[in-house]
Amino acid sequence: MIKSGKGGGNTRTGLVFEGKTDLATFLNGQPHYAVIGHNVFYDNEKVAEIYKKNSFYSIFLAELNIEWNKYISKKLLPDDSIFVLLNNTLYIIECKHQQVAGSVDEKLQTCDFKRKQYKKLMAAANIDVEYIYLLDEWFRKPQYKDVLDYIQSVNCDYYFEYIPLKRLGLPVPTELIED
Repeated sequence: MIKSGKGGGNTRTGLVFEGKTDLATFLNGQPHYAVIGHNVFYDNEKVAEIYKKNSFYSIFLAELNIEWNKYISKKLLPDDSIFVLLNNTLYIIECKHQQVAGSVDEKLQTCDFKRKQYKKLMAAANIDVEYIYLLDEWFRKPQYKDVLDYIQSVNCDYYFEYIPLKRLGLPVPTELIED
Protein backbone atom coordinates (compact mmCIF):
# COMPACT_ATOMS: atom_id res chain seq x y z
CA MET A 1 0.00 0.00 0.00
CA ILE A 2 1.20 3.51 -0.64
CA LYS A 3 0.30 6.98 0.47
CA SER A 4 -3.43 7.61 0.31
CA GLY A 5 -3.85 4.02 -0.88
CA LYS A 6 -3.48 5.04 -4.54
CA GLY A 7 -1.21 3.76 -7.26
CA GLY A 8 1.15 0.82 -7.35
CA GLY A 9 4.21 0.18 -5.33
CA ASN A 10 6.50 -2.42 -3.98
CA THR A 11 6.55 -2.76 -0.22
CA ARG A 12 9.90 -4.55 -0.49
CA THR A 13 11.55 -1.21 -1.40
CA GLY A 14 10.30 0.76 1.57
CA LEU A 15 10.47 1.15 5.31
CA VAL A 16 7.86 -1.29 6.57
CA PHE A 17 5.78 -0.37 9.60
CA GLU A 18 6.38 -2.83 12.42
CA GLY A 19 4.70 -1.12 15.36
CA LYS A 20 7.83 0.63 16.59
CA THR A 21 9.75 0.94 13.35
CA ASP A 22 13.51 1.17 13.50
CA LEU A 23 15.00 2.66 10.36
CA ALA A 24 18.55 1.46 11.06
CA THR A 25 17.44 -2.15 11.51
CA PHE A 26 15.36 -2.01 8.36
CA LEU A 27 18.16 -0.56 6.23
CA ASN A 28 20.73 -2.98 7.63
CA GLY A 29 18.58 -5.82 6.32
CA GLN A 30 18.42 -4.49 2.76
CA PRO A 31 20.79 -5.56 -0.04
CA HIS A 32 23.80 -3.27 -0.48
CA TYR A 33 23.04 -1.34 2.75
CA ALA A 34 25.07 -1.32 5.94
CA VAL A 35 24.45 0.82 9.00
CA ILE A 36 27.48 1.38 11.20
CA GLY A 37 26.76 3.55 14.20
CA HIS A 38 24.78 6.45 12.77
CA ASN A 39 26.22 6.13 9.27
CA VAL A 40 24.34 4.52 6.40
CA PHE A 41 26.34 3.03 3.55
CA TYR A 42 25.16 1.82 0.16
CA ASP A 43 27.75 -0.26 -1.69
CA ASN A 44 30.35 1.00 0.82
CA GLU A 45 29.58 4.66 0.05
CA LYS A 46 28.16 6.80 2.85
CA VAL A 47 24.73 8.04 1.76
CA ALA A 48 23.02 9.06 4.99
CA GLU A 49 23.08 9.41 8.77
CA ILE A 50 20.36 8.17 11.15
CA TYR A 51 19.41 9.71 14.50
CA LYS A 52 16.69 8.81 16.99
CA LYS A 53 15.32 10.88 19.86
CA ASN A 54 18.12 12.56 21.86
CA SER A 55 20.94 11.47 19.54
CA PHE A 56 19.55 14.00 17.05
CA TYR A 57 20.72 16.70 19.49
CA SER A 58 23.69 15.08 21.20
CA ILE A 59 25.34 13.88 18.00
CA PHE A 60 23.87 15.41 14.82
CA LEU A 61 23.33 18.99 16.00
CA ALA A 62 26.51 18.87 18.10
CA GLU A 63 28.56 17.88 15.02
CA LEU A 64 26.99 20.80 13.14
CA ASN A 65 27.77 23.15 16.09
CA ILE A 66 24.09 24.05 16.35
CA GLU A 67 22.93 25.00 19.82
CA TRP A 68 19.28 24.03 19.60
CA ASN A 69 18.09 26.40 22.36
CA LYS A 70 19.25 29.40 20.31
CA TYR A 71 16.64 28.49 17.69
CA ILE A 72 13.77 26.75 19.48
CA SER A 73 12.51 26.83 23.05
CA LYS A 74 11.82 23.13 23.55
CA LYS A 75 13.40 19.95 22.20
CA LEU A 76 11.44 17.85 19.76
CA LEU A 77 12.47 14.21 19.89
CA PRO A 78 12.05 12.50 16.50
CA ASP A 79 11.05 8.84 16.42
CA ASP A 80 13.54 8.55 13.60
CA SER A 81 15.40 11.00 11.43
CA ILE A 82 17.66 10.46 8.48
CA PHE A 83 19.96 13.03 6.94
CA VAL A 84 20.39 12.01 3.32
CA LEU A 85 23.67 13.32 1.95
CA LEU A 86 22.60 12.69 -1.64
CA ASN A 87 19.97 15.45 -1.51
CA ASN A 88 21.04 17.43 1.59
CA THR A 89 17.69 16.75 3.25
CA LEU A 90 16.78 15.81 6.79
CA TYR A 91 13.71 13.58 6.91
CA ILE A 92 11.88 13.54 10.23
CA ILE A 93 9.87 10.32 10.47
CA GLU A 94 7.19 10.04 13.11
CA CYS A 95 5.63 6.60 13.53
CA LYS A 96 2.03 6.58 14.69
CA HIS A 97 0.35 3.38 15.76
CA GLN A 98 -3.18 3.33 17.14
CA GLN A 99 -5.63 0.68 18.26
CA VAL A 100 -8.26 2.85 19.93
CA ALA A 101 -9.17 6.54 19.61
CA GLY A 102 -6.90 8.71 21.69
CA SER A 103 -4.27 11.43 21.87
CA VAL A 104 -2.50 10.39 18.66
CA ASP A 105 -5.46 11.89 16.80
CA GLU A 106 -4.48 15.40 17.88
CA LYS A 107 -0.74 14.80 17.51
CA LEU A 108 -1.19 14.38 13.76
CA GLN A 109 -2.29 18.00 13.61
CA THR A 110 1.04 19.30 14.93
CA CYS A 111 3.17 18.46 11.90
CA ASP A 112 3.27 22.00 10.48
CA PHE A 113 4.54 23.47 13.74
CA LYS A 114 7.12 20.72 14.21
CA ARG A 115 8.35 20.91 10.61
CA LYS A 116 8.86 24.66 11.03
CA GLN A 117 10.77 24.10 14.28
CA TYR A 118 13.09 21.60 12.59
CA LYS A 119 13.52 24.02 9.67
CA LYS A 120 14.65 26.71 12.12
CA LEU A 121 17.26 24.32 13.49
CA MET A 122 18.54 23.30 10.07
CA ALA A 123 18.55 26.76 8.46
CA ALA A 124 21.98 27.53 9.93
CA ALA A 125 23.40 24.45 8.19
CA ASN A 126 21.44 25.07 4.97
CA ILE A 127 19.78 21.64 5.20
CA ASP A 128 16.29 21.05 3.82
CA VAL A 129 13.69 19.42 6.09
CA GLU A 130 10.81 17.11 5.28
CA TYR A 131 8.35 15.79 7.85
CA ILE A 132 6.73 12.41 7.24
CA TYR A 133 4.29 10.34 9.25
CA LEU A 134 4.48 6.56 9.01
CA LEU A 135 0.96 5.47 9.90
CA ASP A 136 -0.62 2.11 10.52
CA GLU A 137 -3.91 0.98 9.02
CA TRP A 138 -5.93 2.57 11.84
CA PHE A 139 -5.59 5.96 10.16
CA ARG A 140 -7.26 4.82 6.93
CA LYS A 141 -10.63 5.26 8.63
CA PRO A 142 -12.90 7.90 7.08
CA GLN A 143 -12.77 10.11 10.19
CA TYR A 144 -9.08 10.84 9.45
CA LYS A 145 -9.69 12.24 5.95
CA ASP A 146 -9.64 15.86 7.09
CA VAL A 147 -6.48 15.53 9.13
CA LEU A 148 -4.72 13.60 6.34
CA ASP A 149 -5.71 16.33 3.88
CA TYR A 150 -4.40 18.91 6.36
CA ILE A 151 -1.05 17.11 6.67
CA GLN A 152 -0.50 17.42 2.94
CA SER A 153 -1.84 20.98 2.78
CA VAL A 154 0.96 22.15 5.10
CA ASN A 155 3.69 20.44 3.06
CA CYS A 156 4.10 17.45 5.33
CA ASP A 157 3.55 13.91 4.16
CA TYR A 158 2.25 10.55 5.30
CA TYR A 159 2.42 6.95 4.26
CA PHE A 160 0.53 3.88 5.39
CA GLU A 161 2.59 0.89 6.48
CA TYR A 162 5.75 1.84 4.57
CA ILE A 163 7.79 4.69 3.14
CA PRO A 164 9.47 4.04 -0.21
CA LEU A 165 13.27 4.30 -0.14
CA LYS A 166 12.96 6.52 -3.22
CA ARG A 167 10.82 9.00 -1.24
CA LEU A 168 13.72 9.37 1.19
CA GLY A 169 16.15 9.98 -1.65
CA LEU A 170 17.90 6.69 -0.97
CA PRO A 171 19.13 4.23 -3.60
CA VAL A 172 16.77 1.36 -4.33
CA PRO A 173 18.58 -1.96 -4.83
CA THR A 174 17.78 -3.24 -8.32
CA GLU A 175 17.03 -6.74 -7.02
CA LEU A 176 14.13 -5.31 -5.00
CA ILE A 177 12.44 -3.63 -7.96
CA GLU A 178 9.62 -5.69 -9.41
CA ASP A 179 8.34 -5.18 -12.92
